[in-house]
This record gives sequence, C-alpha cells and structure tokens, in this order.
Amino acid sequence: MRQACASILATAALVTALGSGTAEAAVLDVTVRGSDAIFLAGRTDITIPLASAPWSSPTGMQRHGGATPEEIQETFPPYLGVAAGDVIRLADPSIGGISYFNGVGAPFYGPEGNNADCAGSSCSDLSSFGGISGYFGPEGALVGVFLDNSIPSAGAPARLDFSTTGLGRNFTTLSPGLGQIFYIGNGVTTSSIFQEFIAPSGATRLFLGIPDGFGFDGVPGAYDDNDGAYRVRIGVNEVPTVPEPGVLALLGLGLVGLAAARLRTPQGSKVPG
Repeated sequence: MRQACASILATAALVTALGSGTAEAAVLDVTVRGSDAIFLAGRTDITIPLASAPWSSPTGMQRHGGATPEEIQETFPPYLGVAAGDVIRLADPSIGGISYFNGVGAPFYGPEGNNADCAGSSCSDLSSFGGISGYFGPEGALVGVFLDNSIPSAGAPARLDFSTTGLGRNFTTLSPGLGQIFYIGNGVTTSSIFQEFIAPSGATRLFLGIPDGFGFDGVPGAYDDNDGAYRVRIGVNEVPTVPEPGVLALLGLGLVGLAAARLRTPQGSKVPG
C-alpha cells in the first residue's frame, strides 16, 4: 500500500509540475524504482494483481512461481507532460543501482544496464506488451516511452534496436515514435555529450521505467524480486551543463553507494520457479 501511494504521489507531483505539456522549460528530479514496469505505461485499464497472486494468462506479465524474498508488486511508471517537438535531455547523468536478483552486493546494474555495449544474444530481448513495443538493448537499463492520451492496449509499434549493430547507446539525438521503448541509460555519450530525445507528433506524456523479464528475454515480467532505484534529473527544453570528467567518475561511486543502501534480502533468481 505504501509503495502504491508513493507511486501515485510521485506521478501527481510530476504532472502538476509540468501541467499539460507545453513548450516551456522545466527540470524535474525523478526516482525510477526497480518495480516501475515500462510496459505498464499508460495502462489505466489494468489492475495489478496482489504480489502473492499470478497475472491472468495469456495477457498478463510473468512472475516467479514461488514466493520471492521481496514479493513486491509491479508499479506503474512515473511520467511527465510533454508536447510534440519537446526536446528531452537529462540535466545531470542519471545515477543509482538496481538489483534484479534480490541479492546483497553484486550483481546490480546502473542506469546504463548490464552488457551496455551488447550484441546478439547478450542483449535483453523482450516482446511487446499491449500497445507498447518490445525492447532490444542493454539489460535492465533506464528507458522511456512517449504516449498520447489514449490507453496503449493494442497495436504495438516495431521495436528499436539498441545493440552495437543497431542504434547502439552512443547516439546524440533520437526521435522514437509513440509507444516505442527507447534507451536512456545515463543520458550522455562516451564523449560526455548529453543526448537529446525528441517528443513525436501526438505525444502528451513521457514515461520512465525499467524493461525486465526472465533472463531479460521473452514476455515482460519478473519485477517481483527487484530492489533499488535509478535517480534521474530530467530537463524539458533545457540545455544542461556539460559534465566534467571527474563528475562522471564520482557518479560511479554514487551508484555503488545507492545500490548498497537499497539492497536488502539475499536469495532470489531471474529464472521461473
């Protein structure tokens, strides 16, 4: 209940801060938790089952068959209002850490995800869910999706390819379509250039969340043993300050500290059971 209330309050704060999505500039601090399922973006038609209950088949997400140490519910991802043509950039490189296996210490992943320069089978390979595209890219990374005001319940668009043989993660500008999950990571290139994400025609909302599944492949799910969060300072039509190299190094230390503080109970896995 506390987690659900926190999600509602966070979403309300974001929407209030940016209103209906004008071209005005704004900067917001957002926490994206390991339970914030990007595939549930805009799904006001869905009731998330209790953590101890399964999703309905075949239209639901996957969960572990037995009790997990965390036994948490998926949560609707936070969003902010945007308008077509808005330029989204991170105001600072994102930080934080999420354990996708509910263990203490490693493995935990930062916003860039595991296997950040992935190719082929080393990439996360997740199918679409309702009207939200699938995802192909680094495992467990910070991602986003633009939506209009409708419920994305059917007709998913083609997914984008963020492997090293596709778009990769070192692009400077990206113009995803409505419903297409896109990689954000830490929001900067390897040359410390802040990346730009352009809101498509019809966009009114930008959701931030996590792509997950068993082994990071197949049907979306397996959020019930995640722990931790990414912290994002996101700007709409704002020009960020170029980060100093030393700042990026310190962010790595901050990631470790945040992850260590958030990780709690050992055990858990990313395999069905």
